[in-house]
Amino acid sequence: MDSKMHLQPWWLLPISLLLQLSNLKNWANAAPQVPCYFIFGDSLSDSGNNNNLKTLAKVNYPPYGIDFPKGPTGRFSNGRNVQDAIVELLGFEEYMPPFAKSERKNILQGVNYASGASGILDETGSLMGARVPMSIQIRNHKTIIARIRKILRNDSSTEKLLRQCIYSIQIGSNDFVNNYFKPNFYNSSHGYSVSEFATMLVRQFAHQIKDLYKTGARIFALFGLGQLGCTPNAIATHGTNGSLCVTKLNDAAFHFNQRLIPLVMALNSKLTDAKFTYLNYSPMKVAQLSLESPCCKTGAGGNRELCIHYSKPCSNRKQYAFWDGVHPTDASNVLIAKNLYGTRSFSDARPFNIQSLARKSSDDLI
Repeated sequence: MDSKMHLQPWWLLPISLLLQLSNLKNWANAAPQVPCYFIFGDSLSDSGNNNNLKTLAKVNYPPYGIDFPKGPTGRFSNGRNVQDAIVELLGFEEYMPPFAKSERKNILQGVNYASGASGILDETGSLMGARVPMSIQIRNHKTIIARIRKILRNDSSTEKLLRQCIYSIQIGSNDFVNNYFKPNFYNSSHGYSVSEFATMLVRQFAHQIKDLYKTGARIFALFGLGQLGCTPNAIATHGTNGSLCVTKLNDAAFHFNQRLIPLVMALNSKLTDAKFTYLNYSPMKVAQLSLESPCCKTGAGGNRELCIHYSKPCSNRKQYAFWDGVHPTDASNVLIAKNLYGTRSFSDARPFNIQSLARKSSDDLI
């Protein structure tokens, strides 16, 4: 099946959104729409959890962060990642701190547990070195819950707070890119077809979501996978055989998403005191950012993913879709966040966009 019929590139977005790139106008103008926002995921969401790990998957060096107020923080972008942009849209005055740097005073509004190179499976990304897989991110969240209980000194207050938070999870890309499609280092492709592997991944993911539910989480934003085969790194590594992108990688993302969507619907039916939504990381829109190359200079050979240390990036960064060989620019992340926050398209967010999901926090779950 041609995945292009089902997964349109995530960098295609409405012209109306392009006109709003400069600022997120509602930043800090009102109280946050939800009391707290917890982030789980991989390098698309990581804000610095890998900085002190022994890993190739860390970016606490220039030119990363060139457009971020604090400079290189460990975010895999020139500026904000998509979670930062969503946090702004929700009205928070500060970004969620990475778990690795979380302190007593700053955890009540949320924590970022995401880790570059991590996946749903514990083994995923091991070739890159140390990382924090989803299972350990959940364990870290339980540690934070214990800290919150000490701060609030009341179990019922803690439970009420946790019920109103949004739990945003963006993970699964590395399970394909840094596991299944590296057959010389991992056995996954020897034992599973792509379809079977996607099924196994989503089943494992379902167990992890239910584990979070047991901790008191009730509002979930679950991201689908973007077009894995359309990144500069994927195209350079695998080749396209005349196609626009790498078909086998896009097909893998399609299989994963086609299993995640029914899971979201099933969870909404079975866990009626909770709300789940699926967010399409590949909005089907118009207006195209430059895809010709990443904005920063990446390595050669097998190291095309990340920017070369202290290299000089492009000057017109708002016109590029990709910052490095894999990760979006600040401009792309803002566009994606704006769309997922307010979209009315059922193909982009189902059954709720992020704004509607936030309203569920106050309307239904207190």
